[in-house]
Order: sequence, then structure tokens, then C-alpha cells
Amino acid sequence: MARKPQQDFETTLKQLEEIVTNLESGDLPLEEALNEFETAVKLVKKGQDHLQKAEQRIQILLQKDEHAELSDYQ
Repeated sequence: MARKPQQDFETTLKQLEEIVTNLESGDLPLEEALNEFETAVKLVKKGQDHLQKAEQRIQILLQKDEHAELSDYQ
């Protein structure tokens, strides 16, 4: 089974901004607003993952250890 390509940080952020704008308008029916909120929570988690990986890469670069592996950031 083919893996779905990773969405980049900028796309994730743009989608999140659109959802926030829709929710702030107050024009969505409750069920649709809840669905949008659920999607937003998932996008926030994706964004956090992107930022976490970027921070790890920066730490590796600052350590000047090109062979260091990425691991879960705590």
C-alpha cells in the first residue's frame, strides 16, 4: 500500500488558518463547526510534528554531527 505524501508545514498552517476563519465567522452549523474543529486539532498535531522535526534538525546542525539520527523529541 502506497504511503500518502507528507503535507508540508506551510500547507498545514494555511489550512488551519482557513478553518479558524470559518469558525470565527460563526456561520457554520454546529455539526459542521465540530467537524472543522476536529480537523483543526489534527492539523495542529501535524504542525507540531513538523516543528519538532525542524527543531531536531537544527539541534543536529548545531552539534555538527552529520551522522546523528532523529529521534522522538521530549
